[in-house]
Amino acid sequence: MTSQPPRYPRDFRGHGPNAPDARWPGGAKVAVSIVLNYEEGGENNILHGDAQSEAFLSDIAGAAPWPGQRHWNMESIYDYGARAGFWRLHRLFTGMDIPVTIYGVTSALARNPEQVAAMKAAGWEIASHGLKWVDHRDMPAEEEARQIAESFRLHKEVVGEAPQGWYTGRCSMNTVRLTAETQRLAWISDTYDDDLPYWREYGDHDQLVIPYTLEANDMRFATAPGYITGEQFYSYLKDSFDTLYAEGAAGQAKMFSIGLHCRLIGRPGKIAGLKRFLDYAKGHKGVWFPRRIDIAKHWAATHPHQRIERPSQMTRARFVERFGSIFEHSPWIAERAFDLELGPAHDSATGLHNALTRMFRSASHDERLGVLKAHPDLAGKLAAAKRLTAESTAEQASAALDSLTDQERETFQRLNADYVAKHGFPFIIAVRDNTKATILQAFQTRIGNDTATEFATACRQVERIAELRLKDQLP
Repeated sequence: MTSQPPRYPRDFRGHGPNAPDARWPGGAKVAVSIVLNYEEGGENNILHGDAQSEAFLSDIAGAAPWPGQRHWNMESIYDYGARAGFWRLHRLFTGMDIPVTIYGVTSALARNPEQVAAMKAAGWEIASHGLKWVDHRDMPAEEEARQIAESFRLHKEVVGEAPQGWYTGRCSMNTVRLTAETQRLAWISDTYDDDLPYWREYGDHDQLVIPYTLEANDMRFATAPGYITGEQFYSYLKDSFDTLYAEGAAGQAKMFSIGLHCRLIGRPGKIAGLKRFLDYAKGHKGVWFPRRIDIAKHWAATHPHQRIERPSQMTRARFVERFGSIFEHSPWIAERAFDLELGPAHDSATGLHNALTRMFRSASHDERLGVLKAHPDLAGKLAAAKRLTAESTAEQASAALDSLTDQERETFQRLNADYVAKHGFPFIIAVRDNTKATILQAFQTRIGNDTATEFATACRQVERIAELRLKDQLP
């Protein structure tokens, strides 16, 4: 046994097979979140103290950074976003009465006061897009934390209030943790892993995450494979909307994020596709166009976080204490499972059941036989003497095996004796899947099987019993 078993941090389960009903306001079938990234004036530039020019997300094919030099063409493309693209988008959204969330690079906001004034006048949410529009991949955590703090300070100075939401974009492995640990944000969007908001725990802080998108995003006009025409963008947005709208109509309402950039979608040929989509979506009933802060407030009120004791975060002693009886009188299974590569996927009944049954299945024949023998006879002497485990007592009671007639009890005891005499272990069945009648029928059928067949059948039933017990304890 290792003192510090491996733990896997990625969460592949998320909301699980039964995602919550979003319950959007007014019974909306889909929430369409429009995000406008404002980066113009915050990108890599030696004017901004950077070592090279920008090379990301522009109409310059195959752009590369120019070390130690300004890149006139790149700068002018970014300038277009501020000078023309922003105002074209501002007229579109205000004219259609569609609220927007701005991902504002703080240093860019500081260099664009008229645009900031227009955002505020329109009632748009101005979230933080980090201090600078640069790559954080190799940035030391201490420096990134410093820049996050400076971004909060400057944002409040420029906008008038601190941001309630955050999206770095070109982030590091530390970004989500560092921003959450500020405990100042209603939402964070540096993930792309779901169609619904969800909660993450950082110490005693519960952080709401509203996932973002890199595919329903006009950045595809500047990357390959990508969009070439506004019509292609419209087609993709429409297909996404139609799918999500249909899911919402079936009771599985989701969120649809759309990512935009002033210097990209702000071009005339590209914005035509966006406008066509907005007209299309507006033509449907039950569509909510919220800012991300509106989504955050709704989710916090409707789906507040509920903490559970997570198996993947338990100590060995607590893990065995909690799950050592899932397999009857066989705590060694939990002890072995604790040393697996557990993670968020094992914090559910299905996930932990998989870990425990792996240890049961990989055990020796004699070890598994020991588990079978640890099970009590159905309606046997231990039950009569009230010496069953709490789990077994409840399970037998669920099929009324605790209230048999004298004749029924005699039948069970005779079958128990005959079964054990033939196979060498008790008759095992997931009582909660059955009734008294179906249990008796299975008893009389299975007693005639060969022992190898019964051993395999009993093992499967043991696994099913364990699954039902775990579902009493975990999501």
